Amino acid sequence: MKVAVFSTKSYDRTFLTAANVGGQHELVFFEPRLNLETSVLTAGFPAVCAFVNDCLDAKTLRAIAQKGVRLLALRSAGFDRVDLAAARDLDLTLVRVPAYSPYAVAEHAVAMILSLNRRIHRAYNRVREGNFALDGLLGFDLHGKTVGIVGTGKIGALTAKILHGFGCRLLGYDVSPNPDCQALQMEYVALPKLFAASDIVSLHCPLIPETYHLIGAEAIGQMKPGMMLINTSRGQLIDTKAVTKGLKSGKIGYLGLDVYEQETDLFFEDLSNQVIQDDVFGRLLTFPNVLITGHQAFFTEEALKNIAETTIANITDFERGRTCPNQINLEELKK
Repeated sequence: MKVAVFSTKSYDRTFLTAANVGGQHELVFFEPRLNLETSVLTAGFPAVCAFVNDCLDAKTLRAIAQKGVRLLALRSAGFDRVDLAAARDLDLTLVRVPAYSPYAVAEHAVAMILSLNRRIHRAYNRVREGNFALDGLLGFDLHGKTVGIVGTGKIGALTAKILHGFGCRLLGYDVSPNPDCQALQMEYVALPKLFAASDIVSLHCPLIPETYHLIGAEAIGQMKPGMMLINTSRGQLIDTKAVTKGLKSGKIGYLGLDVYEQETDLFFEDLSNQVIQDDVFGRLLTFPNVLITGHQAFFTEEALKNIAETTIANITDFERGRTCPNQINLEELKK
């Protein structure tokens, strides 16, 4: 099958080509993101492979469907950027990669906790400049601290398991309690109680209408002064302006972000020779207690290998008319 692969970097080409054993599919790689403007590139392709920040709104989907696209293969777990109603009405088949490496994201979340706590990023820069003073680098023992995990699916559960190993008390919030987390003595509580009791809050829930700006002024007001907030899930879970106010007031003592609600024009690109126009993001960069990585949590060899292999398998299932276990049931979502 001929597949237009958008938002590709060198590592995408490497892993997708390796997974495409024997060249069973004709993969054509495009560096630009998929949007209405670049949809002209999909002419002659029955399948499109898109990434997490591609624009898959109704206008773009209509444009690619008119050009003959029948399959939309996401090489990501989330599908919040897809207009699902439009995809259903256009009779597009939508497949994804539901689980590529939950270990990668969980480990990155914990790495951010440790880095923020012990100021590793600041210490690294100091030592390189010959400054070995410890002032301003004081941390705390992670052992005995209360960590609130919002969303206890595969990634949240693994994050909890790692933190349990550090000797943390675990609080959880989810619509469905996870027995694996309960086995770690995690206590499931309502969100206000989780916010009020947690020294650290780590977000691991999907972006749906109910979780949009889950962390806003009201939630921040319920939190412990000086708490740590970690987000490796979706940027729009956090109201960035409200969090900035929380940082300025000291209510939020540490902030670790691997995602950002306006990341589309920033992340995955080298903008080092440009002036960043996003003033909210620029303000975040001025805080010494903020650590930001550019949607890097998933980025391990194992994850990229799994993403590529699952994506190729999804495309093959569609081409051969087989039931794909990773197909999103658009009719079910309608209900």
